[in-house]
Amino acid sequence: MKYCLVNASSLARQKGFTLVELMIVVAIVGILAAIAYPSYQESVRKGRRAEARAALAETMQQQERYMTQYNTYKDFSLGDSSVPFKTKVGDSTTTYKLKAEACPASGSYTPTVKECIKVVASPVINDPLVGDLSLTSTGVKDCTGSAKSSQFQLCWP
Repeated sequence: MKYCLVNASSLARQKGFTLVELMIVVAIVGILAAIAYPSYQESVRKGRRAEARAALAETMQQQERYMTQYNTYKDFSLGDSSVPFKTKVGDSTTTYKLKAEACPASGSYTPTVKECIKVVASPVINDPLVGDLSLTSTGVKDCTGSAKSSQFQLCWP
């Protein structure tokens, strides 16, 4: 018969993590998340803006085709699905809604829908810097929000 002698100090020592080690890991993960998440959100917003700009260009092309056929542009409101144009941006969820209206007045002259059209993309999900994006048939690009005056390249790079 063999007897095994066990050192009493080895029984008291257990393997695993201490609470301090676990809290350090949690703090590191929290700091990384606090840095990475806002960058991720801004990247998503940037992608949505690009998608809205592409939809504006596509809708403007459709408006030009409509103009050649009917000698007028077609105005429509947000969410109007009765028009032959794209009215929403986004595949699974709608991120922008589109509308078209006569161009704004310049001076004492107010253009009609037959002469000039302005297509506007309004965000469904709040964008803190860029509000509505717009494009006119004369090529004028504009936006609303705080980026209009300070960082216009966020609207139209």
